[in-house]
Amino acid sequence: MKQFFIKWFDNSQSQVELLKDPEAIDWSRIVPFIGLHLACLLVFVVGVSWLAVLVCMLSYFIRMFAITAFYHRYFSHKSFKTSRPVQAVFAAIGATATQRGPIWWAAHHRHHHIHADDADDGHSPRDGFWHSHIKWFLMKKNFQVKSKHVKDLKQFPELNFIDRYDIIFPIILATALFILGGYLESAYPELNTSAGQLLIWGYFISTVMLSHVTYCINSLAHMFGFRTYETNDDSRNNFVLAIFTLGEGWHNNHHCSPGSVKQGFKWWQVDFSYYGLYIMYKLGLIWDLKYPNKDLLEKKIIRAES
Repeated sequence: MKQFFIKWFDNSQSQVELLKDPEAIDWSRIVPFIGLHLACLLVFVVGVSWLAVLVCMLSYFIRMFAITAFYHRYFSHKSFKTSRPVQAVFAAIGATATQRGPIWWAAHHRHHHIHADDADDGHSPRDGFWHSHIKWFLMKKNFQVKSKHVKDLKQFPELNFIDRYDIIFPIILATALFILGGYLESAYPELNTSAGQLLIWGYFISTVMLSHVTYCINSLAHMFGFRTYETNDDSRNNFVLAIFTLGEGWHNNHHCSPGSVKQGFKWWQVDFSYYGLYIMYKLGLIWDLKYPNKDLLEKKIIRAES
């Protein structure tokens, strides 16, 4: 039983075990995943307040930005440069989203772009919606880091630490929200909040929303929407997903030009992650932003048959 719990806190403890039956679901890791969802039902116990909803939304958008702007556009695609401290801060914030660490995340995403929607793609909807949405990351074979794709990231000790002990960071966030809620309940009772309420809304509900919206890019964004550019995959542009993922829904654009810091190529293609990164650029926190090659876009555009 002790080893069972250690696996949740130290990812290195599972590597040998995962070599056995790699295609199987790792049931020990499904337990906390299911628990994350069931905890949301406690909303009927803790109730709701305007503050709880506000904290839920802030928790969602801040962590979504860390995932989309840094885990995806920076760690996975190197679409801009930044300092080591900023890199570490957003790696930690991204880890609070409970989607594993930056090295694991980037390794699997880089692998996805190499094999997008072919037989070696880990989460193609061609293998079924639920496989691409959830099942793939619960399989033993996908728990390991595809190290050959992320040699550049593994040179940083702080990223290796965050990646190995990624579960620590959601626990820190959940604990902080619980303490904050308890303080506000005591000091400002007129806010009608509590320790349990901020924990459930700020971490559990927010995390489940964040997780499934992110998963939709692997699943729905390869199934529904429109294609502007010819790519060797089924990627689609989807306005609704673009809103909820802060710009990631322009997925066909992204697969056409993966290294671009912006994914909304048209003026009307809302890309909040890019807007946030542009502000960081103006503040000097990031630099050397990469943009899509206009000649490449023109070459790959899908033209209507006359």
